Amino acid sequence: MDFTSNYFEIFGLPVGYQVDLELLVNRYHQMQREFHPDRYINKPSQEQRLAVQYAAVINQAYTELTSPLLRAQYLLSLSGIEGSGEASITRDTTFLMQQIELREALSEVRGADEPFVVLDRVAEEAREQYAGLQREFGQQYSQADVENAADTVAKMQFFSKLLNEVEQFEQELDDE
Repeated sequence: MDFTSNYFEIFGLPVGYQVDLELLVNRYHQMQREFHPDRYINKPSQEQRLAVQYAAVINQAYTELTSPLLRAQYLLSLSGIEGSGEASITRDTTFLMQQIELREALSEVRGADEPFVVLDRVAEEAREQYAGLQREFGQQYSQADVENAADTVAKMQFFSKLLNEVEQFEQELDDE
């Protein structure tokens, strides 16, 4: 394994937003077995250190490639785009209004007669929007439209955070 390889190269995958997740998982497990530090316990200390470093890189690469948001951010970084298009998001009033409405709906869950129904509605809307943004990013990235792709990633960040909040809220309701 070469430390200068990008995450796609590590797993022998083509660079792109669409990833064969089954193939990625299989290669990840194969590489975990191959570079697991326990396999190097009787090797020289330099090989042991390399195995630990390889395992860390493999785990980081896997984490980033399995997450739609992290994969999109990583692809942008490979294209020389760091950060996201959050500045342009604040000018997208339609998107901002949608975010406000979803967050208001989420804040009203506790007082609702059927909190799980309301929460499910918010979650479904957020998942649909997030999936649409993933498709949009995939198209933009494949067309080398990295400026708009960066804006889309910023929107994806909003929805990813909202979906995490929905999960936490659901857990809190389950615990009550």
